Amino acid sequence: MEGRCVVETWTEFGVLGTLNTPKVKYGLGTDIFVSTGSDEVYIFSTHERKLRVVLQLPGPVSDVVESHDKKHILLACTSGVYCVNLDSLLPRSQGSSASPCPSPTVMKISSELLVVGTDGVSALLLIGSVLLVLCQRDESWLLTFHKTLQQIPSKHSEYEMFSSFSLPMVSPVVQGISESKTGLTRTPVLVCVHSGDVTQSPSDATSAHGHFQLEPVLFKLLFGVEAALAKSPVILCGLPDGRLCFLPLRLPGTRLRVVYSLEQPVVFVGASVVMGTDPGPAQCLIAMGEQGRMVLIKTDKGGPERGGIVACFTEGCVSGPVKCVCVDKNSVYYSTGSDLLKLKLSEGSPGSEDNEEKSRTTTTTFQSPSSLNVCRVVALAAPTCNAAGEIQLLGLSVRGKLQRISLPVRRPDEGLSKLSSSQEGRNVRDLLSAIGDVCERASVLETAIKSKNQILSKLNQVVGISFLLTASTNTEEHRPVQEKLIRCHATASWSRLLQKDTLNLTCILDNSSPYVLEQGWTLCIAISPLSCSSATEKETTSTNFSFSFHNLYPRETLEVSLPVPVAAAGETSFPLTMNCSLMFSLSALLGEEGLAAFPDLQRSCFSLPLNTLTVDWLHTLRVISPTAAHQTAISQSSSFMGSGVQALLNSRHFRCSRGMDRGGEGASKPESYSASVCMSSELLRDTLKSKGFDFDPKGAEMAHQNICLSLLDWLLSGAAGGVKIAQKGDKIDLSSSVVHARCPNEATVKLTAKEVNVGEDSTGKDNSLTSIEVHVESSSMAAVCGLHHALLCRIQTLLQGAPEKTAFTKGVENIGLRRALQQAKMQHSKISQAFSVGMSSGQMNRFLLGVYQELRENPLLII
Repeated sequence: MEGRCVVETWTEFGVLGTLNTPKVKYGLGTDIFVSTGSDEVYIFSTHERKLRVVLQLPGPVSDVVESHDKKHILLACTSGVYCVNLDSLLPRSQGSSASPCPSPTVMKISSELLVVGTDGVSALLLIGSVLLVLCQRDESWLLTFHKTLQQIPSKHSEYEMFSSFSLPMVSPVVQGISESKTGLTRTPVLVCVHSGDVTQSPSDATSAHGHFQLEPVLFKLLFGVEAALAKSPVILCGLPDGRLCFLPLRLPGTRLRVVYSLEQPVVFVGASVVMGTDPGPAQCLIAMGEQGRMVLIKTDKGGPERGGIVACFTEGCVSGPVKCVCVDKNSVYYSTGSDLLKLKLSEGSPGSEDNEEKSRTTTTTFQSPSSLNVCRVVALAAPTCNAAGEIQLLGLSVRGKLQRISLPVRRPDEGLSKLSSSQEGRNVRDLLSAIGDVCERASVLETAIKSKNQILSKLNQVVGISFLLTASTNTEEHRPVQEKLIRCHATASWSRLLQKDTLNLTCILDNSSPYVLEQGWTLCIAISPLSCSSATEKETTSTNFSFSFHNLYPRETLEVSLPVPVAAAGETSFPLTMNCSLMFSLSALLGEEGLAAFPDLQRSCFSLPLNTLTVDWLHTLRVISPTAAHQTAISQSSSFMGSGVQALLNSRHFRCSRGMDRGGEGASKPESYSASVCMSSELLRDTLKSKGFDFDPKGAEMAHQNICLSLLDWLLSGAAGGVKIAQKGDKIDLSSSVVHARCPNEATVKLTAKEVNVGEDSTGKDNSLTSIEVHVESSSMAAVCGLHHALLCRIQTLLQGAPEKTAFTKGVENIGLRRALQQAKMQHSKISQAFSVGMSSGQMNRFLLGVYQELRENPLLII
């Protein structure tokens, strides 16, 4: 466009709100009404160039309408419609203006001014004495009609509803007052269309805002013959879901009907003469969507097949997004936020007469819009023209500036004139400066977009990992650890440093998922005893380890070492539990600048559990040779004999009743404790075969011997509880079913696996059941109890997938249960008698240890 626009800033209202669409409307005389989308409405005088009144409402304002008598203003708010008397706010002086007020009048709107009490009011329209209110409901739009009651003329008019119409929403995604892609909350558009052949009185409302006349032929084609004959005003409603609906006002039995759909939020509905020389009714109906889709509705010749004149819908598209629109007789002015554009309307090719067939809807390309070089405009009032023929627009910027935009006047000979060299140079400099500004802004935006894309990519990985781990925790609680995509397993090994034995745990984080564990993830391991005595329960705490890492890709592992110090007396309580988890710090998503902007994120993090590992007494054993075991026993015995203090301390230890009866022999060496676990040989063989063990079929005796060796091998080298044993001591002798090992407290232990027959005494040799018994023997009671617990847990894990046996084992099972019940009754009576007699703490401890030893000597058979 030739020439430049003149932009004059009149006042500033501050940053606009985003709850509702900002609006600028002309009011009485030289006053204009400005709604910024917040809970305030401003009345500004264009003549005095100052702010006169500020109205403060209980909630965000969605629409402003002036009454036809210019005495009241109707305000749509979240809680309803309020009516304010303008005479009390804007006194009219007959003479010259008196001393102006230094500051605007501020009025807080109270509930006394509420005339229509309803929630979700989106738009208002006043037709004569009828007030139309468009509200949003949960699943529909509600259009209500209210009639004015002149009962209290001293205050304000009251309104009473007499009719209503509803229209269902298209989908739950497209809500009425929903946040649009432009960043503002888009409200519906409500206008009234009158037929051009209706004679209007000077006091009628067709010249008010939201009213226009349409040529009679187009009016009849669009809205029907009945509406045209009844000369009924027609309400047009443009909804945020893209539908353009109409409703004749004075026809009985009428309903809301859809005339067109833009398939995007409707921003504007208006009319234009198209031909600038025609001062009559509008010849074209215009509707524009938020993303630039536009439709022109006008009359056209229908061709020989159709006959007569038809309504032609011409579709087109302009650059979006469209923030606001206004029209004059033959031009459309719209803002995209970055520029204000003018689109010239003309009849164009869709109306040519040489087309043989004419469709009702055609698609065309509009003329290229011309830039007015004004940016950041979000609201426009209707265009005006001054005495010099200059078109003036009144706009509101995104920063709350009220601006008057004067368009240059194009003269007839302007196109033939040439610019001087100085003007051309100035234009070139302006263009280069504008290009530089655009490039600089584009570079900044590109950097910001790159940074946001990186953050979104990292966040996508984090969300995927979180969903994977939480889903496996919530819905797959019994899923095997080996099948989890992100899991931990460990290896236990012994080392000696500075004359001190240390149990080293190597934890391995295995990433089998398709995600990358990027910077910001930390592997957290909490080691704590599974159980402890009541005396040390308060002092026992877990030991926590944290390991941060960078970029653990799929199918990669991370190994970390965890020292577990063990004293000579075995102070560490076994079994130990290793609770593994992944912790992510949200500060890793942002750079240094982002952390400075959001300091709270530096300490924000969340934790996701992985799995729990168990280190029991079997993991801590160090296999030794029988010679080393004998030497260790002699050393312990001599140490026991030589130290009077040690003998005194060991006299406080729990001893079984048999050791008490051995006299001097019992005082010469430490007591020996034992426990056993017995299980069916057939069941154990089938289970170990499923684990991959192979047995030699040479004879029944060799087969049982192989089962015993395989069981010991699995116990001492398997990966129970997710923990493997790294053998650094003597190798296991595969030719013997007896294994000697050293415990964490330096005590020796002997593990024996042998074949026994269960039920031979009661059922005979034919009905007896061959079983394998694992016997644990050691001078340390803690070692025996811990190993017995570990054996039971290992065998329970081993037999989880074992097949059920229901053959002749029922008899043996009944015998074992009967014997166990008899033994339990006997021990229960002994314990009751001991408590009734009253014993000292030392006697009670020795007695309970004897009961425990008898129970472990006759274990139940696992079949």
